[in-house]
Amino acid sequence: MTDRVERSGLQVDAGLAKFVEEQVLPPIGQDADAFWSGFAALVGDLAPKNSAMLAKRDDLQAKIDAWHVARAGKPIDQTEYQAFLSEIGYLVPEPGDFTIGTQNVDPEIATMAGPQLVVPVLNARFLLNAANARWGSLYDAYYGTDALDAAPAQGKGYDPVRGAAVIAEGRKFLDAALPLASGSWVDVASLDVTLADPSQYVGTTAKGRLFTSNGLHIEVVVDPSSPVGSTDKAGISDIVLEAALTTIVDLEDSIAAVDAEDKVLAYANWLGVIRGDLTDTFEKGGETMTRALAGDKTVTTAGGESVNLSGRSLLFVRNVGHLMTNPAILLPDGSEIPEGIMDAVITSAISTQDVKGLTKYGNSREGSIYIVKPKMHGPEECAFTNTLFDAVEDLLQLERNTLKVGVMDEERRTSANLAACIHAVKDRIVFINTGFLDRTGDEIHTSMRAGPMMRKGDIKGSTWIAAYETRNVAIGLQHGLSGKAQIGKGMWAAPDKMGDMMVQKIGHPKTGANTAWVPSPTAATLHATHYHQVDVFGLRDAIAAAPVPGLDLLLTVPLAEGVNWSEDEVRDELDNNAQGLLGYVVRWIDQGVGCSKVPDINDVGLMEDRATLRISSQHMANWLLHGVCSEEQVMDSLKRMAAKVDAQNAGDPLYEPMAGNWDTSFAFKAACDLVFKGVEQPSGYTEPLLHAWRRKKKAAAAV
Repeated sequence: MTDRVERSGLQVDAGLAKFVEEQVLPPIGQDADAFWSGFAALVGDLAPKNSAMLAKRDDLQAKIDAWHVARAGKPIDQTEYQAFLSEIGYLVPEPGDFTIGTQNVDPEIATMAGPQLVVPVLNARFLLNAANARWGSLYDAYYGTDALDAAPAQGKGYDPVRGAAVIAEGRKFLDAALPLASGSWVDVASLDVTLADPSQYVGTTAKGRLFTSNGLHIEVVVDPSSPVGSTDKAGISDIVLEAALTTIVDLEDSIAAVDAEDKVLAYANWLGVIRGDLTDTFEKGGETMTRALAGDKTVTTAGGESVNLSGRSLLFVRNVGHLMTNPAILLPDGSEIPEGIMDAVITSAISTQDVKGLTKYGNSREGSIYIVKPKMHGPEECAFTNTLFDAVEDLLQLERNTLKVGVMDEERRTSANLAACIHAVKDRIVFINTGFLDRTGDEIHTSMRAGPMMRKGDIKGSTWIAAYETRNVAIGLQHGLSGKAQIGKGMWAAPDKMGDMMVQKIGHPKTGANTAWVPSPTAATLHATHYHQVDVFGLRDAIAAAPVPGLDLLLTVPLAEGVNWSEDEVRDELDNNAQGLLGYVVRWIDQGVGCSKVPDINDVGLMEDRATLRISSQHMANWLLHGVCSEEQVMDSLKRMAAKVDAQNAGDPLYEPMAGNWDTSFAFKAACDLVFKGVEQPSGYTEPLLHAWRRKKKAAAAV
């Protein structure tokens, strides 16, 4: 039983109340009684409105389902379809010409282009690694990954042959990013070089020389005594790149937080990284190590001025969306608090310490708090977030629009009304992005009754995806995001395939997006090289001049019309979905791990979170609904893939096998529910079932 205390009519978990009252409020000068009174009033006003928004989602979905059922077997006529969507309020009128008015935005978001990390807040070590990924060794990134097309390192120590290949690749990078007035970096004997563009030289650091290219810094490190520098005629021992400009600290898709215990840990880690004193001690290679936040980098400019550059990534915090509730706080009627409201209040109260200059390093130099808000459906829900943030600012006595918002364009109703969504938060928006997985999960669920969907791999090449990706950037530029906000692209999911990433992910900056997600600090360093090759801001005028793809393309449902798959093809698709689903769910339910590198059906490690789970479960539910497969075929795939996932996790001492434990494995039963109850899940989300099964697992473990 949860130990609760009463606060202004709210029943608050005692541990959460203690954390807020002892660690969050005193530094910012907030009286606890006044805080809880204001919080209770805020929740009393907004919780019913939150519920009404969710009811509208369900109502719209029911009407769309009925429309497709009534027209079963007929092709979708876009004119008729869009008229229907407008009639029911799914599509809203365009807001007309406007430009966002966001102010006080840090340059990492507004005027710079570079990689972005997303990190689970519950893992302090990963959180610190991500925050420290502002600067990364290009030599290390090449040496340790397949981004370098050369023979693998031999032996346990430093391999000079591999090292020579790394150095050669580094010189090629310098020649491209920092061309010399004459000659090549290959031939330099010291760092007293003359650049073709002298303005690229910034100054000296404690370790070498600092330069800039396309707005990003490059530090050429000199250490003739090091194993690498001793073999280099200029003594260059490393090339350090400014890499992860921004990081999203995630309380949503990449964590498993189902109760007050989980939420307090999440909030405590956010407090630690904002305050600047978060540390994590761990064992590595038989040694005990402690990780902490990196300090700033000091530069002495050519004019003799001493300047500090941030040693850390600028942090966003991703709150949960509008759907879920959490038992950490019970409302006067005994119901759970909307989790998104709780997140907004508590993460913002924590971040207020940064606004007031009370932290060790500081996050935003502009006095802003950056919150990514996921899974919003259309402009009404964006407007609700704006109202919520107004109320939080009033509660915490912050100036209006201190709280900035990132709108994730990952729901169909948002994509179709993106301009209106931006308009609803036009004075606080700092981020829009695209993402294949959640967006595809919602695409499938919204049109669940229209017919069977294409195979999942084929959806990536379908009509609506290209329109979605192009419209996002074009609409963002149309309404003034350039120079004021980030336009982002989605994740590279395979952290061990950096060679492929280096070939493919340069496509993201070429779209005009000034950030894109990467799965690790190493990937951030490598992806940073793309922003030296592509002048994102220089491309934007031409991109903005191109026509914006219309709704006809965006709203083309990816139906598998006229396709008659073989039994082998159906089994292959089911196996692929089932293996990915089980591989993720078993860690979520049994171990509380919300994001990790999960082997796929071909044993390739992929970074998985709830978005991947959403698309897999919804795809299987869609094929089941339309008779492409039977329940027996689905269960056969689930059971065979459970055995495969068990084998893939055989080396994990904490792992609990699913195969043969069909009636006792909470993870396997959760996976079955996600498929067989998939059609009825709100917007196809996985959270309600995951949370329910995780709570059962935690309760059983406690007993």
